[in-house]
Amino acid sequence: MKAARFHGRDDIRIDDIPAPELRAGAVAIDIAWCGICGTDLHEYLEGPIFIPAAHQPHPLTREEVPVTMGHEFSGTVSALGEGVTDLTVGDSVVVEPYFVCDECAPCLAGHYNLCTKMGFIGLAGGGGGLSEKVVVDRRWVHPVGDIPLDQAALIEPLAVGHHAFVRSGAKKGDTAFVGGGGPIGLLLAAVLAAEGITVIMSEPGAARRAMALATGVAHHVIDPFSEDPVAKVLELTHGAGADVAFECSSINAVLDQLFDAVKPAGVIVNVSIWSSPAKLDMQKLVLKEIDLRGTIAYVNDHPATIALVQAGKIDLEPFITGRIALDRLVKDGFETLINHKETAVKIIVSPTMADSD
Repeated sequence: MKAARFHGRDDIRIDDIPAPELRAGAVAIDIAWCGICGTDLHEYLEGPIFIPAAHQPHPLTREEVPVTMGHEFSGTVSALGEGVTDLTVGDSVVVEPYFVCDECAPCLAGHYNLCTKMGFIGLAGGGGGLSEKVVVDRRWVHPVGDIPLDQAALIEPLAVGHHAFVRSGAKKGDTAFVGGGGPIGLLLAAVLAAEGITVIMSEPGAARRAMALATGVAHHVIDPFSEDPVAKVLELTHGAGADVAFECSSINAVLDQLFDAVKPAGVIVNVSIWSSPAKLDMQKLVLKEIDLRGTIAYVNDHPATIALVQAGKIDLEPFITGRIALDRLVKDGFETLINHKETAVKIIVSPTMADSD
């Protein structure tokens, strides 16, 4: 089968590899669509990061480069391993793409996203969504019912937004300030809006500001190059400040703004992954008694996330800005997202779509 495999920095190849073998307790899935994640771009430009380097196999998968990429994927159940009785061949599904040890203290406490050996399918090994087929343990497979499979490929990043919402403690009627309107910022805003929270977003890209307003995921959108985000948040909240704020840009200036824009005793959730250490004004954190929280991926968030989409509270279709064949992954996918990130939000990839060339 065809699979996009990471061989090294700036070296992703469409290889022909054996199809994975079905095992007991697992599910075979024919891939329909797979989204390209910002993490995938970081691996392409700077990796290996989460991908295990040569001669440094992942502690759970025991795999090292080259590995098949792709962790934001949807597909159709094609076969069931021994012992799997609650799914049916033909079901539309998405995957919570984890490897966890089930032995460390976080796993035993139910915080499997904090597993000390945690890895992601499509990064740490185990196949991936940028291929034709994958085999995944049943525990990580989630039926999506009648959600179209192209939209279902966005459930995984939407679950990231849902977990950030849960971590914030925000509730209906609150006001949230989202710093950054990239794919995760937009999908987080979609969750917040669906939960009855007023969303104020700051985003420099005109196309992404327009998308935030057109989709209704943000009630107010700020261009930080033309107006002061902090002053605007204070104006919109009658001087009180936002109840919660979310850092979705990995830009220090944005983090600084959140500390000024959030109310005293408010909550800031850092959602983005930083490639270098951030600087923090501890005096603001102390004097305003701000609660700064981290968030990583998701834990038990997929069912609630899927339910929001099934209930019609979130429409994922507008966030898909490109559909490409697997053979065009680098040229029409990675390079587009790297060089035209102002207009491209989420590009999804099909292993069965014919190459346009």
